[in-house]
Amino acid sequence: MQDFPEMQNNLLLKALRGESVDRPPVWMMRQAGRYLPEYMELRRKYSFFERVETPELAAEITMQPIERFGPDAAIIFSDILVIPQALGLEVTLNEGEGPRLPNPIRTAQDALAIRVPDVADRLHYVMEALTITRKRLDGRAALIGFAGAPWTILCYMIEGRGSKDFARVKQFCYTQPEAASHLLEVITQTTIAYLKAQINAGAQAVQVFDSWAGLLGPEDFSEWAFPYLNTISQAITEVPVILYPKGSWYALERLSFKTNAAAIGVDWTVTPEYARSATRNEITLQGNFDPSKLMLPPDQIKAGVTRMIKRFGVQRYIVNLGHGILPNIPVHHAGAFIDAVKEYRA
Repeated sequence: MQDFPEMQNNLLLKALRGESVDRPPVWMMRQAGRYLPEYMELRRKYSFFERVETPELAAEITMQPIERFGPDAAIIFSDILVIPQALGLEVTLNEGEGPRLPNPIRTAQDALAIRVPDVADRLHYVMEALTITRKRLDGRAALIGFAGAPWTILCYMIEGRGSKDFARVKQFCYTQPEAASHLLEVITQTTIAYLKAQINAGAQAVQVFDSWAGLLGPEDFSEWAFPYLNTISQAITEVPVILYPKGSWYALERLSFKTNAAAIGVDWTVTPEYARSATRNEITLQGNFDPSKLMLPPDQIKAGVTRMIKRFGVQRYIVNLGHGILPNIPVHHAGAFIDAVKEYRA
């Protein structure tokens, strides 16, 4: 294990362990990125994957919101689609069109041919960025690693791009269930190895993003998403695991009591009261401020954050957005969101 600086701010880790805190910790999904002028400066100089695959650049980008706002956690700058890359699929990201996989999985034979790679070798640049960042943080904030959930990664690997309904993916799962299950299992084992490598490199918590879980009904979630989220949560015992299955409000109870997750992320489509009731106040919750509300005036943002904390309660709660910050959010509005939490007194 690496020798890292002693923690000065362990608020996030305490909340994940269910320990008592004076105020909830705060960070924002996608906090390192496209709404920051210092990030846009680097974006003009380097392509997206140059930024991701250059450890010094990824660490610098990860640190930008820490230096500007001082949240309680940093999340490493990377992308969930590095896993398909490690599995041998090409991924492109051109400005204005979103991610593309030019040669997606189309047949059962394509899926059955995929095997677990050596992620420590294929994705070494992520681990190097984590180690650099952990040292630069110098204990000021916890460092979060992450990966995409198997269902969400499957969506991109079969559809080849983002989609409103991922109909091709569902068709594949219904007509080629054995091939789909094989691919999900390979993604799961790859993700476990990847997260463990991130932890060895310095990640103090990990988050699993199931961005497209909300496309599944309860029965399909039980078959194509939940088992793999559960396997990952049970396999990662070294640090706390945050599961973020966007849109899957119906699975909150099961995710809380049937997995080994330390926290569950919730979006803005559920109330704090419902989320607490479904999880019986026995697990840490994270979220659920609507990112679009960061367009409100700063005083209204602060008032909204204060109301949200009061509804969730200070304990077993991590203040965050219900999804990633939008690119058109004014920087000082993001600052108001974080300041509202740091200034909060019960």
